[in-house]
Amino acid sequence: MKVTAIITAAGKGTRAKLNRNKLLEKIGGKTVLELCLMPFDYDDRIDEIIIAASKEYYEDYKRIAETVVNTPIRLVVGGATRTFSVLNALNECDGDIVIIHDGARPFVTTDLIDRCLDSVLTFGSGVACVAPVDTVAVTDGDSIIATHRTDCCTVQTPQAFLLEEILEAYSHIGVNDTFSDDAGVYSKYIKPAHIVEGDKRNIKLTFKEDFEKYPDLYCGTGYDIHRLAAGRKLRLAGVDIPHDKGLEGHSDADAVLHAVMDAMLSAAGLKDIGHLFPTDDERYEGADSTALFATVMRTMQDLRLSVKNVSVAIIAEKPRLYPYVDAMKSSIARLAGISDGAVGITVTTSEGVGDIGREEAIACQAYVLMQKDRDLFR
Repeated sequence: MKVTAIITAAGKGTRAKLNRNKLLEKIGGKTVLELCLMPFDYDDRIDEIIIAASKEYYEDYKRIAETVVNTPIRLVVGGATRTFSVLNALNECDGDIVIIHDGARPFVTTDLIDRCLDSVLTFGSGVACVAPVDTVAVTDGDSIIATHRTDCCTVQTPQAFLLEEILEAYSHIGVNDTFSDDAGVYSKYIKPAHIVEGDKRNIKLTFKEDFEKYPDLYCGTGYDIHRLAAGRKLRLAGVDIPHDKGLEGHSDADAVLHAVMDAMLSAAGLKDIGHLFPTDDERYEGADSTALFATVMRTMQDLRLSVKNVSVAIIAEKPRLYPYVDAMKSSIARLAGISDGAVGITVTTSEGVGDIGREEAIACQAYVLMQKDRDLFR
């Protein structure tokens, strides 16, 4: 049996209050529309996909569809409402089964798609539903008339039907009919739609706070090592540490801050501090690494990236660094604009092995987790 998937994507998504159509917003580096299309593309039971798109975003959606989907796919122009957008797509179908899904539900799974399709083969329809956690109230607009938590559910998509029956249902829609989904049309004009167990993760992205639950996160790593030399001040993480030697370098040679800065730049996909602050530039001779850190932070802010977590491992045979860990944590936290609890520092030795073990150098390995800030999309 030929199965067509219809993706409704003709809405404007204005309630999300983003600076672009919500289906073009990215989660984990992919647009909402891409994430929505992929499970249908992966499902071998889907023979074709039709996107009901608005004229305004038609070309954007077409470009995405042609890039990420291998299943035969085409677009139709949507209508003034969701109902008429679906009808426009249904009129382009020529198969046996149609499965309709909201483009703003990007977390649908192939398992849920298959459950809906299996239900069609047995019952003629399959509508994803979940039991409500909260009590559901019937109101007159101002007052509660009745409450329920049994014999009721919240309705999701996908919703699957025999094409012939859902077309028949849509043919009866009157000028005064108002429907929020296809199960409502089917249940009114054909028969009660069959319930399929939905998925609580299969949420519809409607408001800005829905997107904020799924931030784009970026991880970066950095490493730095400097030789110890007499006559130099030892500074790590912006903290002066008493010792008979300090780290040798063009700047103050703060290996910890250098490693953290490189980790931040790595997370942002940028070149390391050697390119940003070259050693042949006299401006950075003896430079305070906290000032260099502030420059890197401004770069991150320009990219709408904020630091969420810093993890540092310092390898030094001497001096004993444990007494200074809290001070170093506070220093990094202040510079990165995060709490002390979001900074982790471990200190260890190299057990006498190599340059570090011979007390000739100190090294640092750093990791950072950064987040693309959606709050700046205004």
